[in-house]
Amino acid sequence: MRKLIAFLQQDISVFGRQKQKKLPFDRQRKVIELFNNLFASGFHLGEIVDFLKRSQLLADPYTQVLSDGLLAGKPFSSLLSDLRFSDAVVTQVALAEVHGNTSLSLSHIQSYLENVSKVRKKLIEVATYPIILLGFLLLIMLGLKNYLLPQLEEGNAATVLINHLPTIFLSLCGLSLVAVLAGLVWFRKTNKIKVFSCLAALPFFGKLIQTYLTAYYAREWGSLIGQGLDLPQIVGLMQEQQSQLFQEIGQDLEQSLSNGQSFHEHIKTYVFFKRELSLIVEYGQVKSKLGSELTVYAAECWEDFFSRVNRAMQLIQPLVFLFVALMVVLIYAAMLLPIYQNMEL
Repeated sequence: MRKLIAFLQQDISVFGRQKQKKLPFDRQRKVIELFNNLFASGFHLGEIVDFLKRSQLLADPYTQVLSDGLLAGKPFSSLLSDLRFSDAVVTQVALAEVHGNTSLSLSHIQSYLENVSKVRKKLIEVATYPIILLGFLLLIMLGLKNYLLPQLEEGNAATVLINHLPTIFLSLCGLSLVAVLAGLVWFRKTNKIKVFSCLAALPFFGKLIQTYLTAYYAREWGSLIGQGLDLPQIVGLMQEQQSQLFQEIGQDLEQSLSNGQSFHEHIKTYVFFKRELSLIVEYGQVKSKLGSELTVYAAECWEDFFSRVNRAMQLIQPLVFLFVALMVVLIYAAMLLPIYQNMEL
């Protein structure tokens, strides 16, 4: 009852300000690019926000969020969090504020967002035409089911399949939606180390997830180690970040290090990292070049990740076209087989 009374006593004008509308992905990429270029030109954070406000390169509600954050004394990473950037981007910037190489981190983030933007555009290009074809095909099958098939005196396997195919297709879409929603609920409520361990075991997507996480963590660890931070400091920093997976790995590593287990041995237990990562860490610690070696290895992993994604994009269209071709063959079979049977009689 007290909570209800306190809720009713709140100023209703606050609700409009509580949830800042998320910055669109393309605008996020543009904002990171602007910050990167302006930082490189010698601007400090206050001057950048003032420039964005005066130039109208960013809408007023977003520049107001940045201005309010600056007045509150928030760091750059918190400002991006207020603009609802992803946890991955916010964490990278927060770590850059520690190791001091913000410009390099922004360049990495800009490159990552540009690659993701290309993948998104490619996915839209690849998927749009097949989805339109599937829509037309579904309408054709509904028409056959309601008008043509009832007029055929004799049926066959193709007519039976076409008769039930629209129902099967819509049922599969409904089940897929339920499965996705259930997966999202499970993802939010489950320990993230467990979640990504399960996802890494998937037949196709597992390799993508493994490569992405290896590239991401290798680059961040490499940057921190390269700036002279030791493992206990890095593990402590990980637990302070916004990313839940980052926090859980930090807590797990802290416990393992306190139990006397080495860093590379414990990394080997994470199935969502590539096995080569633990070898790189072990070799780098021996040669005292761990930071630079992790950075080079991360660059290779990022290249491998986007190469895998692009190859996967190229498989979507042929698979959908193959499905459409099979449906067209079924339609012809449903229409022509009864005619041939009547001709033989």
